[in-house]
Parts: sequence; C-alpha cells; structure tokens
Amino acid sequence: MPDVALTRSQVAALVDHTLLKPEATTADVDALITEARSLGVLAICVSPSMLPVRAAGLVTAAVVGFPSGKHHSLVKGAEARLAVDQGAQEIDMVIDIGAAVAGDFNAVLADVLTVREAIGDGPVLKVILETAALTDHAIVESCRAAERAGANFVKTSTGFHPAGGASVAAVRLMAQTVGGRIGVKASGGIRTAQAAIDMIDAGATRLGLSGTRAVLDGLPD
Repeated sequence: MPDVALTRSQVAALVDHTLLKPEATTADVDALITEARSLGVLAICVSPSMLPVRAAGLVTAAVVGFPSGKHHSLVKGAEARLAVDQGAQEIDMVIDIGAAVAGDFNAVLADVLTVREAIGDGPVLKVILETAALTDHAIVESCRAAERAGANFVKTSTGFHPAGGASVAAVRLMAQTVGGRIGVKASGGIRTAQAAIDMIDAGATRLGLSGTRAVLDGLPD
C-alpha cells in the first residue's frame, strides 16, 4: 500500500479515465464508459471523433489539438466547439509547444484564448503544456499564460511525447505557480497507486489515467 491516508474512492473522484489510442473503436469507448462507472471515477476522456457518447453520470472530456499541439488556433477552436456541441463538458487542449520552447508566451496565451472564446465560459478548459519538453521557466510562464487566458486547469502531458509524461517536480512547480486559483492535472505515465499519491501530494487536483484499475487497486477502500 502507498504511504498515504487517501482511499480508493477519494482518488477515484479525481480521475479522468482516459482512452486516446489512435486505434480505439466505438466498442472500446463503450467498454471505457462501463469500466469508468464500475470504478467510480469522475470523468472519461476520449478523442473528439468518438463523440457523442452515452455516458450519463460521468463527466465527458475530449482532447483538442492532440497530441502535437501544432494545429492552427482557429482549428483548435473549431474542434473544441464541435466537441462541446456533441456533448463534451470539458476540453483538454494542447498548446503550441514550440511557442513555449521559443519563449513566445503571448502566442501561448492567444492559442488558449482562441479555444476559450470558441467554447464560451461554461465548459471546463484544461491546457496541456507537455512539461517534459519544457524548461522550468517555460512551465511557469505557460501556466501564467493559460491562467490569464481563462483556463480552469493546467495539465502536464499528453502521454504521447517521447520526452516523457508527468513528473512530481513539474506538478509541484505548476501548483506553486497557479496557487490554487486553477487546478492542476497530472497525466502521462502514472501507473501505480504510489505514483498517483505522489502527484496529489505535489499539488495535482485531477489525474489522467489509462490504467485506472491498476492504480485504484493499490489503494485502501
């Protein structure tokens, strides 16, 4: 058992149960929803092409500009708007990572703002930074840009970048930067209960997991 007092249900309440494999089928998404209900998680997260889904009782999130972020901001906005129109309550968008690497944080802000304006104020907007590819300075400034643009969460990773996924250090830095004003989602490579707890201890307020059952099975009831 991990060295923490959090229970299975407490952690499950923070989880986006995620299926973003390019080969995913409608049947796979149906299975994801069934499993999500059995695990008691908060949300599912799927590719926008899989919408609409029948997921009553669960929050539905869809990714946008995924996984590279190298889509025109207007395309991201249109993709996000369509996803919301098809039932997504939350949008997980990927920033232009190259803009952050280059230090053009005004471009990061404009990218996020375009998506926020496209979906309006109602849906939750999570902004994926791909932290493993960024310096600490770029992480901090990208968090600040996302918050200014109206994001509800900043998120570590897509889980598809060769540089890696979430890290405790990145989550801690993000949490310190946003100061509780918006949420922090840790996602990418979290495969054990202890890893999940470490992310929560560092300041994560949401977890993106694909191997959700294995993580939750490592926690006390």
